Amino acid sequence: MGAIERGGYIFEPEHSVIAQNGAIHVYKDGEFVEEINFSFSGKYPELDQIEKLVEEYCEEKGL
Repeated sequence: MGAIERGGYIFEPEHSVIAQNGAIHVYKDGEFVEEINFSFSGKYPELDQIEKLVEEYCEEKGL
C-alpha cells in the first residue's frame, strides 16, 4: 500500500497486523502535519477504509 496524494498533502499509511491498528501519517511540503489512527481486522486494512479516512480528513480540513 503506497502513499496517497491529495491537495498537496501526502498520506502515508502503515499498520501492525499483530496489534490490529494502523496510522496514516500526513505530510505537507515534506513536513509532518499529524497522524490519523485507526483499527482494522484481518491480515491487512482494506484499501477502501484508508481511502475513506483520507477523504474524511480532506473534507474536514477543506482540502
